[in-house]
Amino acid sequence: MLRKRSVLLSGHATSVALEPEFWAVLDGIATEMSLPVSGLMKRIDQRRGRTPLASACRLLALAWASGDRRFADD
Repeated sequence: MLRKRSVLLSGHATSVALEPEFWAVLDGIATEMSLPVSGLMKRIDQRRGRTPLASACRLLALAWASGDRRFADD
């Protein structure tokens, strides 16, 4: 089951639907980076290029879970 969260990106309200497991990883990333989840979502949005936002979130969560912390260094 997907869970939706709303976020304001580039002045536009949008929602992202992800599985709870992905939200848990993204919450942990935000905490580790000392960012609110909205701040993390803005960083993901700025770096995703043409990748859909939900896909970019999942890719980051998978990379982070496998130990890849390069996103934090950007």
